[in-house]
Amino acid sequence: MTVYRKIERFADPQASKTPCEKAPDPDLGHDIIPKERYTSTEFMATEWDRMWTKVWLMGAWLGDLKHPGDYVVTKIGKESIVLTKDEHGKFNAFYNVCSHRGNQVAYGASGNTDRFRCAYHLWEYNLRGELVNVPDAETFPQGAPCDKLSIVKLPCDVWGAWVWFSMNPDVEPLSDFLGMIPEHLDPYHMDRMALVNDVTVEWDCNWKTSVDAFNETYHVAGTHPQLMGFIEDYDVQIDTYERHNRYLIPFGAVSTHIEDGTIIDDGMRGFMQMHGFDPNGYKGDGLGARRAVQRHLRENAKKMGLDYSDLNDDQLTDDYHYLIFPNLTWNIHCNSAMLFRQRPHESDPNKMYYDLQNYMMLPEGTPHPERPQHRQFKHGEESIGEVLDQDASNLAMVQAGMNSSGFRGLWISSQELRIRHFHKTLDDYLHRNPIKWLK
Repeated sequence: MTVYRKIERFADPQASKTPCEKAPDPDLGHDIIPKERYTSTEFMATEWDRMWTKVWLMGAWLGDLKHPGDYVVTKIGKESIVLTKDEHGKFNAFYNVCSHRGNQVAYGASGNTDRFRCAYHLWEYNLRGELVNVPDAETFPQGAPCDKLSIVKLPCDVWGAWVWFSMNPDVEPLSDFLGMIPEHLDPYHMDRMALVNDVTVEWDCNWKTSVDAFNETYHVAGTHPQLMGFIEDYDVQIDTYERHNRYLIPFGAVSTHIEDGTIIDDGMRGFMQMHGFDPNGYKGDGLGARRAVQRHLRENAKKMGLDYSDLNDDQLTDDYHYLIFPNLTWNIHCNSAMLFRQRPHESDPNKMYYDLQNYMMLPEGTPHPERPQHRQFKHGEESIGEVLDQDASNLAMVQAGMNSSGFRGLWISSQELRIRHFHKTLDDYLHRNPIKWLK
C-alpha cells in the first residue's frame, strides 16, 4: 500500500528556462502491447525500413570532431556511417563503403586523415566522401567519373554537444525533429561538459526492452530498493510530447512507498555528500533534505566554480529524464548527464548494443580530462555500476519471457505511460495510421 505524500515542486514555472509545467496526458488506450514487437524478425525489418532509416540519429560527440580531418565511425543496424569535420570546419556524414567493390573506406572507430583510402584497390575519397582518385582510371571503358562515384552523402547537423545524421535524404530539419528538446535541455549547457566514461555493452534483449526499462520508475521498489531512501519513485511527473517524452524524478526525497519520510539513511547521506553537503551538520529530517541540498548548491555555486543561473531549484537535485525518440535516454542533473544510446542488432531482434556515456560539468577554469578510451564487452564481463547492473540483470530474463508461449504481451500502467507513448510514436512511423494493438 503506497503511503502518498505530495512532493513539493518548483513553484514559479515562469522563472524556469526549462519548461516544468505538467503536459496533458494523451489518451492512448489500454490495449496489450504485442510481444511480437520485441521478438519478430519481420517486425525488426519493418522498423528498419520505416523508422530507423527515416529519423535523425545521434552520431558523434563534438569533442571527437574538434580538428579538420577528425572522423568517427558509428554503427546502426547493418550500416556503418562515417562522420567527419572537413578542412572548412563543416561536418559531414556518409556511408562507410567504397563505390568500387563495396569495401569500407574508414577503419577503426575514429582517427584523423585528409583522405580515406580503400585498402582493397586504393580508391581515394576526401573528407566529404567525394571520390578524388581512381588508380588506372583508363582501364574502365565505361569511365570512372568522380562526381557519379562519390559516396552517398547523408543529412548531417549539430545540436548540443553532438553531431547528428539521418539515412533519409528527405528528412525534416533537425530542429523540427527535436521539437521542444533544445528549449528544455539547452539550459544545462551540456556542450560545456566533459566526456568521462564511454562503454558499449552487448545485451541479450531487444533494443526496445532496454528503452522500456529506463522509461518507468515502477520497477524501483523491486529492482533498486537501496534508492528508495533518497528517490521518490511514485509521485513522478510524466510529460509526453509529439515524439519525445520525459519524467521528472525528485532526488533527495524519501520514497512515498516508505511510511516514515523523515528517515535519513545511508543512501540519503551519500546523496548529500555527493553534492558537497555535510549530512552531519544537517539538523532537519528526510522531508526537508531535498530543499536543504538545493539551497546549499544555489548558495555555493560561485564558490564551486559552477553556474546554475539557467536552472530552477528542482533541477539542482532532481533527474530530468528524457527520451529523444527513438533511442536516446537521458538522466540529466545540474552537474552531469548520463546518456544511453540503444542500438538494434544487425539481424537478431533478441540482441542489442547499449552505449553508456557519462558527461561531467567541470568547475570554471578546470581543464578537460583526457578522453576516456571506449570499451566494448558483453553483459556480465564488467560492471557498469550497481544500479545499471541491477537493470541489466532483468533484461535477458525479460527477453526470454517475451519469447514464451505463455506471455500475451505488455500490460501497461499509468506509471508506464512513457512506454505506451513510445510505441505510439513508433507506430506513427511504421504506419500512416497507428496500428490497432492486439486485444
